[in-house]
Amino acid sequence: MNAPSIIEIDNILVSSAILTEKFLCDYTKCHGGCCIIGDSGAPLSESECNYLKGEFNKISKYLRPEGIRSIEEQGPFVTDLDGDLVTPLVAGEECVYTRFDKEDNCFCAIEVAHNAGESTLRKPISCWLYPIRISKLSNGMVALNLHEWRICLDAFVKGENEGIPVYKFLREPLIFAFGEDFYSQLEIAQLSLFSTYLANCTKSLL
Repeated sequence: MNAPSIIEIDNILVSSAILTEKFLCDYTKCHGGCCIIGDSGAPLSESECNYLKGEFNKISKYLRPEGIRSIEEQGPFVTDLDGDLVTPLVAGEECVYTRFDKEDNCFCAIEVAHNAGESTLRKPISCWLYPIRISKLSNGMVALNLHEWRICLDAFVKGENEGIPVYKFLREPLIFAFGEDFYSQLEIAQLSLFSTYLANCTKSLL
């Protein structure tokens, strides 16, 4: 599709790939690997850090013993080598807030606590919005980019097969983070891109 690479909506720069690429989590293939694989924990906002600190006693009942020990040693959040606030890791591997079932499928203990009515935080927005990554620019603007990770290749394939654009898969967290109006503008932008694509196809046939 011949489209601009960046679209500006309400002072937010949005990669057009978020509107054109397809994505649908295939948990049966990845088993929650995004909570396990990586060099650092999940990025956190200051407000999320405050939630984790204030609600640790409620969340801790859903954590593994090793997760609790790691939090007692490091705290409910840490600063990584890039200076970003992130979730701690257990022995440098999985996020401390992970839990596993008998088949070693990985789940977010924060979300489990939320679903049980124990946590006001559903999960870090960086996790909820994946594969969108949020970046704060030096000029004060916010950029939303599509992150492509090898462990999510099956999700891109499944999304393509079922025709689910990234932004539609992430409708709920996008509205939570940026509001209903922002999401409506994404829908309008996607329709505009598709109309441009059809017009270009028509021209090429003439």
